[in-house]
Amino acid sequence: MNARRRPLIPRPRTASRAVLAGAVALGALGLTACGTGTADGGGKGVDVVASFYPMRFLAEEIGGKHVTVETLTKPGVEAHDLELSPRQIADLGKADLVVYLEGFQPAVDKAIEQSGAEHVAEAGSYTELETHGSGHEEGHEGHEEGHGDEHGGEHEGHDHGHGEDALDPHVWLDPVKYAEIAEGVGEALAKADPEHAADYRKNAEALAEKLDALDADFREGLENRRTDTFITTHSAFGYLAERYGLHEESIAGLDPESEPSGARMKELHEIAEEDKVNTVFFETAASDRTAGTLADDLGLRTDVLDPVEGIGDDSRGDDYFEVMRANLQALRTALGAE
Repeated sequence: MNARRRPLIPRPRTASRAVLAGAVALGALGLTACGTGTADGGGKGVDVVASFYPMRFLAEEIGGKHVTVETLTKPGVEAHDLELSPRQIADLGKADLVVYLEGFQPAVDKAIEQSGAEHVAEAGSYTELETHGSGHEEGHEGHEEGHGDEHGGEHEGHDHGHGEDALDPHVWLDPVKYAEIAEGVGEALAKADPEHAADYRKNAEALAEKLDALDADFREGLENRRTDTFITTHSAFGYLAERYGLHEESIAGLDPESEPSGARMKELHEIAEEDKVNTVFFETAASDRTAGTLADDLGLRTDVLDPVEGIGDDSRGDDYFEVMRANLQALRTALGAE
């Protein structure tokens, strides 16, 4: 495991100085939140601002009837590429609670730092984040040494263009770690709204139990599989792979915008043949061009493995649990689980 203090993965797009400066001016005008409640608590319930869907889901499930939630990342917007409006930045300082994941969306990190928000729930502080690689940098020799080492413990040499100490932010795809975050968000809500603290803790416990059941479904559903290896467009599923003893090989590494080298594509050809991979996974919100090319070259099928960064019209479900169970079924088919 790696220390939590190590830097998270940087993303290329950030809010401009002009936008941040505009937020200060708008904040002075006393703008209210653009969600269902008002940021100063004058609306219905406790006003929560969530950075993107996995954080919003926690806030709504745990907050229940006591909260109104405004999400910075709107449906259809790629979460990594979020750019905030001046109004959204101003809202952060007025929210009763901000729920976010540090390092996943740099524009959000900078805006929260400037906002002076009193109550902030940073998801990564409630669990241990790790580095994950897919063999992208170290080559297939590392893959052959053992699947367990590839996704657990120390991860030497897995730079992926982000620095060898980069942490994987996709922690919500591990139901066990997501449950730990849920408990932390419950405590943050209790602190922000002590009057309803008992309800928040009760709801957080109920959500953790549902996540435990999802974990059990994955463990049972992935038993007696033909192979441990699956190929994805980018390394979003390292936590899930580590949790269930799988081996993720990605085309693009941790950065979904990076392009694979010719050597990497050749390596994936070898891995697919050696590990009897029959499916290349792509994401609903990302282009499947490279995944399709690889699948065509090898005569493999393609399917969707959703990182659940948002819920949209193309999602295979209406919420986190439905999409995760759709992911489970897709993995069962690809891995030949009986």
